Amino acid sequence: MSTPHPTGRLVEGREGLDLVVTRTLPGSLQDAWESLTDPERTARWMGRWKGTGAPGETIRVQMAFEEGAPWMEVRVTQCDPPHRLRVVTLSEHAPWDLSFELTGAGDRCELRFVHHGVAPAEVGEVGPGWEYYLDRLLAAATDGPQPSWEDYPDAQRAYYEQQLG
Repeated sequence: MSTPHPTGRLVEGREGLDLVVTRTLPGSLQDAWESLTDPERTARWMGRWKGTGAPGETIRVQMAFEEGAPWMEVRVTQCDPPHRLRVVTLSEHAPWDLSFELTGAGDRCELRFVHHGVAPAEVGEVGPGWEYYLDRLLAAATDGPQPSWEDYPDAQRAYYEQQLG
């Protein structure tokens, strides 16, 4: 795989700085939704999850491609199939507010991912991290080769940090 090109942008949101990354996924809106919500499908690009995936419920997600494949608790705050999913990670260190919005057109689907209220000090790490995971999602959707994490941090850190101005 060639060096991944960063595509995300930082924008002012309601709660501070938002990181917005988009991807165009092949297939129907329903297929893209299942890639985000079906535990067997999420296992291919992020990790499996257990629990009841409904608003107000807490699920456990395994970050299968992180060192040690840790589990984390995630609260579903919004679920409007097949268009919008919003979750908050339940971590004392850094709770993250994340949303996934899908719009479909024919045999393609646009994914708009937002990490709401990203800490400016974390942008250089978080930006490349989400680029990596969303590239994994795209590779899973196309049955393409999975990217390597090592290709992301050094190649993308400056791009994100420069957006802070």
